[in-house]
Amino acid sequence: MIPIDILGTYFLACLVLAIVPGPDNIFVLTQSALQGKKAGLLVVLGLCTGLLFHTSAVALGVAVIFKTSELAFTLLKAAGAAYLLYLAWGAFRSGAASIDGNGISALGSGQLYRRGIFMNITNPKVSIFFLAFLPQFADPARGSLAIQMLVLGFVFILSAILVFGAIALAAGSLGEWLSRLANVQRWINRLAGTVFVGLAIKLLLTER
Repeated sequence: MIPIDILGTYFLACLVLAIVPGPDNIFVLTQSALQGKKAGLLVVLGLCTGLLFHTSAVALGVAVIFKTSELAFTLLKAAGAAYLLYLAWGAFRSGAASIDGNGISALGSGQLYRRGIFMNITNPKVSIFFLAFLPQFADPARGSLAIQMLVLGFVFILSAILVFGAIALAAGSLGEWLSRLANVQRWINRLAGTVFVGLAIKLLLTER
């Protein structure tokens, strides 16, 4: 078992990392502002499900492939960038209202959830980050490294749910209020589209 004091330090580090602006929390912010807080929370659940993929990849050693294989790394980040550009195209084409009067997204729950999953798993840097970060808090003397990696991964996911959930609720509430103002909502869509394009470019330029 991992000592409580080490888990506590690790949890605080995870909270700080989740708060620092990055592709995932910016994605939560834009989606919540566009689609509403309920939609934002679904995206958060999708992103955290994606983190299960990265946690398992590290525990099983698969993440090493993305660190050592230029082709695998490039293909995955290209898929992620293409998806972000697709979202940008949709945002630029959107009309004034993406949220109805009750603050509910026009997109289905499953679609929003899958959007979060795909956004997360197509970023190979997350697996590589986990590969570098999680082992710092593991020790072979405590038993199975794979189990320790899974525990650390779940703690990271908990911190992400707390931080990303707060972002979704705050940005969603603001977005629902702004959705009553047609001109403002159009500008939010354009801003979100621009953010998605920027994230796509950043992902394409990312090196291992």
